[in-house]
Amino acid sequence: MNFCILGAGAWGTAVAIYLSKIGHVVTLVPRRVEQALSMSSARENQDYLEGVPFDPNLQIGSSLKPALMESDYIFFACPSHALRETCQQVIEQAIPSSPRLRGALALCKGLEPETNLFAHEVMSREFGSNFSTGYLTGPSHAEDIATGKPAAMVLAINGSDLDRKKLQSEISSAFLRIYRSDDRTGVALGSCIKNVYAIATGISDGLGLGDNARAALLTRSMNEMISLGKVLGASSDTFFGLSGFGDLVGTCMGQWSRNRNFGLALTKENQPEKILTSQKTVVEGYLATECFYNKCKDLKLEMPILKQVHAILYSGKNPSTALKDLMTRDLKAEIN
Repeated sequence: MNFCILGAGAWGTAVAIYLSKIGHVVTLVPRRVEQALSMSSARENQDYLEGVPFDPNLQIGSSLKPALMESDYIFFACPSHALRETCQQVIEQAIPSSPRLRGALALCKGLEPETNLFAHEVMSREFGSNFSTGYLTGPSHAEDIATGKPAAMVLAINGSDLDRKKLQSEISSAFLRIYRSDDRTGVALGSCIKNVYAIATGISDGLGLGDNARAALLTRSMNEMISLGKVLGASSDTFFGLSGFGDLVGTCMGQWSRNRNFGLALTKENQPEKILTSQKTVVEGYLATECFYNKCKDLKLEMPILKQVHAILYSGKNPSTALKDLMTRDLKAEIN
């Protein structure tokens, strides 16, 4: 197959390296021309995935039209807040000359600020309901995928089951097993909100609260995830899969996790914006916290952990005070 990946951060680059390595025609298009030139020359992404060489057949593009001309699917690896703009650029510059294009998959893990829409909702509104949209997601550290360490992910895309099975087969390999799903909302929710709980886990670990606290936090985070999923019409079973439990554990426990490390940093210096501006990579859980907080507020849904993380990030609440407020809530049955 022919794939185009738009956005050359660590994750977009890793997916491009992987797909090229298993025999597909792949074009990776960075957002900046100078980055494209640097990557073409060095044959690696020195900014985000240094030391991982590109497959000889991996192509680096600097403009959309030629990169998409023969593509079957687009992978959007841009930040969530830039997804709509990137979709519009694709429509304006490339869609008329891309007759083979079947659909688009989001690699970004967040909601659109202001609208609080999931990525597939944004893509569907821009491309139209006849265009297949969805996700490739799950517990996936970029360097591990790029270097061929074993992993499993889930493909959630609408359209015909035949097309979904074909794409699943094409992107699976001996070291990356792909499962399929038609629950885009459930997959989207799990892959986004886990970043909020990874921040909470980082805060817990940074405060030195221990293994018991972490286990309780992950369990109750899972409960919140399922509660919101039910309200949004997702299948509860999805959250016990790779984009739910799998991604939650991977992101909350991984030493590489940007969101967990952001939470750790907050316990030393509770100045979120200062921490964010000091690093190169995007901490999608920061904006996701605001989006999910507003979404749940509109739905009148109680989400205690999300609420306290929001208070820490957006109201300057002391993490220790947030912990106390969580622990002293009214007692209740575990399973309602």
